[in-house]
Amino acid sequence: MNNDMMNFMEEIEKSMVRLRSGEVVTGKVINVTDNEIMVNVGYKSDGIIPRDEISNDTTVNPKSLVHIGDEIKVYVIKVDDGEGNVLLSKKRVDVQKGWDDLEKIMESEALLETKVIEAVRGGVVSISRGIRCFIPASQLSDSYVENLQSFVGKSFNTKIIEIDRKKNKVVLSRKPVMQNEKQEKRKEVLANLKAGQLVKGTVRNITNFGAFIDLGGVDGLIHISDLSWNRVKHPSDILKLGDQVEAIVLEFDATTGKISLGLKQTAPQPWDLVKDKYSVGDVVEGKVVRLVDFGAFIEIENGVDGLVHISEISDKFISKPSQALEIGQAVKAKILDINVEQKRMSLSIAAINKAAEESEEKEFISEENQVTIGDIINPTEE
Repeated sequence: MNNDMMNFMEEIEKSMVRLRSGEVVTGKVINVTDNEIMVNVGYKSDGIIPRDEISNDTTVNPKSLVHIGDEIKVYVIKVDDGEGNVLLSKKRVDVQKGWDDLEKIMESEALLETKVIEAVRGGVVSISRGIRCFIPASQLSDSYVENLQSFVGKSFNTKIIEIDRKKNKVVLSRKPVMQNEKQEKRKEVLANLKAGQLVKGTVRNITNFGAFIDLGGVDGLIHISDLSWNRVKHPSDILKLGDQVEAIVLEFDATTGKISLGLKQTAPQPWDLVKDKYSVGDVVEGKVVRLVDFGAFIEIENGVDGLVHISEISDKFISKPSQALEIGQAVKAKILDINVEQKRMSLSIAAINKAAEESEEKEFISEENQVTIGDIINPTEE
């Protein structure tokens, strides 16, 4: 090898970066695959970042983090990995900066976005600024969490409640964030709420006296009496948990935040339509819904009942309605009177029976009238 060639090689050697394990250098990305990133760090051989040194988030794809031509900082693990390559780490650089970021975030009490990567005993593990963090199950929500696995892959804001760099420990909480969000939503809902307004919500709870509807951060109560124009034995007969409903705001107290809602008020009051649908003398069909000492209530349609007085139940004497009727029995009755203002309708079952008997008598008389004198004198022999 001549002197010129030797001098040339020496100049190239001098221009190359001298690397030492443990230092952080800047390099340029020259290739990215699903399992590694190749980086030119100005050394005689290229550097390789294997997948387990790219990020603490094992679910991340290297191609989503860097692109060919990007300049990145890397940590030198080994100058020679045994195959002539420089072994590098990206996550170790990210982790160093990540700890600085987390300490500043906790000091400022700012929110920290995190991504859950796995469920473990007692909580979940998440990644924030390249650091593995722990969120206890009790801090994942402001309500009881049953399925920790359902949080894997989800990202959300949290608060840092504990950090210890020496022990490599970071504990996060989502609970105060959710509570604050609900308070803000509650203020927004209450600020725009007014009586008579139509609102949408989700059935959150059902009790004996009504159903609680989540309007988005604030609950409203639909009392059992406002669920339907018809009689309701239990709210669960009308609504189920999780149902989406539209209701009308009946009353609203901005001071206490108490909201009374009405579901039946979203439909016409059945009695308002009675005068256009029924008249005295009409024969209607219904179902026995209640028996009392003085008679029976017949449901003509949802929200419209009529009373059959005990004297109008049968043309025979009965001492109590249950002697002739039973709950759920389908009957026909004649309308005797309608009072829309007082929402009362008087019915008669006996009148229907009497009309049927009169009809049979007329039919019998008609048949008798068709018999001639000849038929009587000379009856036809069978």
